[in-house]
Amino acid sequence: MIKVEWFYWLCGLFFVLIALQVVNDRSNPKRLGSAAFWGILGVSFGYGTFVVNKQAPAWLLGIAVIGLAVLAGSGVPGRGHEQTTTPAERVRFADRFGNKLFLPALVIPVVAAIFGAWLAKVKLSDGELLLQNGSATIIGLGVASLLALAVGMVILKPKSPTVPLHEGRRLLEHIGWAAILPQMLATLGLLFNASGVGQAVGRITDHLVPKGSLIAAVALYCIGMAVFTIIMGNAFAAFPVMTAAVGWPLLVQQFDGTPAVVFAIGMLAGFCGTLCTPMAANFNLVPAALLEMKDQYGPIKAQIPTAVPLLACNIVLMYVFAF
Repeated sequence: MIKVEWFYWLCGLFFVLIALQVVNDRSNPKRLGSAAFWGILGVSFGYGTFVVNKQAPAWLLGIAVIGLAVLAGSGVPGRGHEQTTTPAERVRFADRFGNKLFLPALVIPVVAAIFGAWLAKVKLSDGELLLQNGSATIIGLGVASLLALAVGMVILKPKSPTVPLHEGRRLLEHIGWAAILPQMLATLGLLFNASGVGQAVGRITDHLVPKGSLIAAVALYCIGMAVFTIIMGNAFAAFPVMTAAVGWPLLVQQFDGTPAVVFAIGMLAGFCGTLCTPMAANFNLVPAALLEMKDQYGPIKAQIPTAVPLLACNIVLMYVFAF
């Protein structure tokens, strides 16, 4: 059986290698703090396996998370010397390879879909699933990323096999601490749900939704997903809160909605909020920094006119297809 932990370990190894690169880069004024940041993150991926298996204490991971927050608050990770191509070289490569440059990116969704839709159901001779139960999508994404890397190497034929590692480091240093923001916010959503925030919000919504009004419940769920995503910066963090408050008790249990449709469209409604918030720094602020835009909120301003009507469409789609 292919286990998801293998890909977590691979991610951890990647961050550890980045840390080793950074600590040896004397052009980075914050190299020690930056190396510590990426190193702690990398080790946490591997250590988490032992925590899940009850073979190691979880409180050390908690200290690691606090350490990452302290390092981020102190202004690390920093940026060092970039080992990358020049603008002229990138233009020349674009002219040479053309649309072939999109092939590695297209490999990822195709392979991930194959794993999620087909290989997730494949069983070995002893009846055991080929892919770890409940992790087919993540495993597929990991395999797809490795295949995309291989395709990119074949097409571009870089001078050194370390080029992808250098480019990965360059992107991480541009993104900085925001690279781990999705994980942190998703965990925050679980903590909110475990602490009863969803139930508290549910008691409030009982006074907002007219009894027996399906369209009001649908609108509240979708708009609530968008609003909580705007506040928390991540739809995955908003999902457990709004689902515990409205999605499950009202839309599924009371109105007999189809769970798969309700929750899938609910996530799409949350993503409408992602388009509108600086809290989603990795989606909205980081691209502005990478593109060196004069207005750091430029992506948000451009996305709001799409996000609002799209949210309305999601409300209609849920009302029509989920019940």
